[in-house]
Amino acid sequence: MTTSTDPAGSRTVLTGARVVLPGGTVPGGRVVVEGDRLADPAAVPADAPATEIDLTGCWVVPGFVDLHNHGGGGASFTSGTVEEVLRGVHTHRAHGTTTLVASTVTGDLDSLARRAGLLSELAEDGEIAGVHFEGPFISPCRKGAHSEELLRHPDPSEVRKLVEAARGQARMVTLAAELPGGIESVRMLREMGVIAAVGHTDATYEQTVEAVEAGATVATHLFNAMPPLGHRSPGPVTALLEDERVTVELIDDGVHLHPGALGLAFRHAGGHRVALITDAMDAAGFGDGRYLLGPLEVDVVDGVARLTEGGSIAGSTLTLDRAFRRAVTEDGLPVEEVVTAISFTPARLLGLDDRIGSLEPGKDADLVVLDEEFTLRGVMRKGAWVVDPRRR
Repeated sequence: MTTSTDPAGSRTVLTGARVVLPGGTVPGGRVVVEGDRLADPAAVPADAPATEIDLTGCWVVPGFVDLHNHGGGGASFTSGTVEEVLRGVHTHRAHGTTTLVASTVTGDLDSLARRAGLLSELAEDGEIAGVHFEGPFISPCRKGAHSEELLRHPDPSEVRKLVEAARGQARMVTLAAELPGGIESVRMLREMGVIAAVGHTDATYEQTVEAVEAGATVATHLFNAMPPLGHRSPGPVTALLEDERVTVELIDDGVHLHPGALGLAFRHAGGHRVALITDAMDAAGFGDGRYLLGPLEVDVVDGVARLTEGGSIAGSTLTLDRAFRRAVTEDGLPVEEVVTAISFTPARLLGLDDRIGSLEPGKDADLVVLDEEFTLRGVMRKGAWVVDPRRR
């Protein structure tokens, strides 16, 4: 993928757009980029030398942060070569995801450890923000698109093995905390500084509360691959929504969630506790066809991914620019709340909110330009245009 920059040493000033800042939206705002960082517009004279780009009628928002992503552009983060993984990363980057955590799927421990080693190199190079292990420590009752014969209980020693294979780049482990070893593994992950996420779980309300008390802080794609909310058996959904310590992932693709369920989560948790994710697989940004998700075959028809055998939903073909547009234009959510859920909240969860997640002076110049219909027009990452709005 090529990127474009303005002349070396120059300053870029974006003018005329509605700029979404932490304190609210500024109409006709001014965003100043110096090198790879954002500068304080008030500290830069209006007549200072700069490349000025008029974005009247557009929105400028922070770059998107995806906590949960298995691939894109025809490439899998679970099985692809370095070049293929980068193709997937760049596919999502062109759709506004300037920071991405690469997710694995269930496999045997040795294969997952090797995969963690490859992905950790890309994290060390700054191409991805770390590794998320989704499986194999999940419930066979709620396995979704994971191979049942490869599932295992979350033995703390085995969980530790995977985390250590990522050489300090493990960011999150999804597990079913009700399984033997689950609570102990949650406590261990907390001590290691790795996010413990409750997901692909058949836990009761009480078991989920215990997991949160032990240190679990994320709900992996809330509602999906867990028992539904019941009035006598409220299950994990209620426990995860009601606790202020928990961030809930949501897949807003019109397939995984009914708009009413998405709205319920936003109303109860708010953008400060919601992280919009893709849970994307290879077909994202690529097209329909037959793919592999780990060892399982997946058919993608009309953009919907389902296991060839059994028909379970198998991740998504979503990109975060589409999730943003849907959240605003179809779900009716305020732009500012969507920005919080798609940028700031996941950045904070990763401990990166001092660098990314909002348009503030000193932070990385990661931003997305959207038109009046919230269609992507431009993407900047670390001060370089990935998608230049002047060429659209």
